[in-house]
Amino acid sequence: MSKELVSVIMPTYNASKYLADSIESILSQTYADLELLITDDCSTDATRDILCRYAQQDERVKVEYLQANSGPGVARNKSIERAQGHYIAFCDSDDRWMPNKLEKQISLMTEKKCAMCNTSYIICNEADQVVGINYAEPRTSFAMQKHDNKIGCSTLIYDVQLLGHKFYMPAQRKRQDWALTLNILKECRLCFAVSEPLVCYRQRSHSVSSNKLSLVKYNVRIYEDVLGFPRWKAYLYFFSVFMPTYLLKILKRRRDSKHYLQSLQQS
Repeated sequence: MSKELVSVIMPTYNASKYLADSIESILSQTYADLELLITDDCSTDATRDILCRYAQQDERVKVEYLQANSGPGVARNKSIERAQGHYIAFCDSDDRWMPNKLEKQISLMTEKKCAMCNTSYIICNEADQVVGINYAEPRTSFAMQKHDNKIGCSTLIYDVQLLGHKFYMPAQRKRQDWALTLNILKECRLCFAVSEPLVCYRQRSHSVSSNKLSLVKYNVRIYEDVLGFPRWKAYLYFFSVFMPTYLLKILKRRRDSKHYLQSLQQS
């Protein structure tokens, strides 16, 4: 394990439209001691050509190709297995980091002596227009994260030296990032956040997480598989705790986004 190295985990699947921008945003970080571990989930578009080009141009880019389409959780796990860094961070192949993301997060983690960190993030549409913002909680506890997922996957970084190289995502195709953060928070108890938005999250109409109704069974499975709830309790907790918390979060995000967009227009 390299003392200062950050292992960045990226799954790809038919991501050619946005992939180059995502990769560039990682390779141009002000914190340069990183490796970008990409696992391609059997893409059929130009994704492989882009990956080959970057792997040849920059030795920090290390690519693996799955033999069968298995979902983003499996793709991320393949990259986690190869990680050599002191820290593990995540970026989806359609998201983009601000240039100082890693530098600011590692600085905060050093200051707070914490093992886990996330950030606020800007929300962009498929045309790369800013449409909103999600402000991170200053601190997210395990109890808070049980209520609903408060940590954007592309904002997450954790300290492998403090926590160990043992955290992986379940194989289910959706909500596996929430399961990962819950398992990490079981051990480290608190995730500290950089309040500044350091990620541009791309809101896509046909992404894996775009159909919220279809996510219900996956949310319930998190309560069953990660928290050990019996099915009746998982559904009860989902409707009585998760849904009210999630709806309040959406209302707050809409209010914050309105104010943020107004501030952009005025500046």
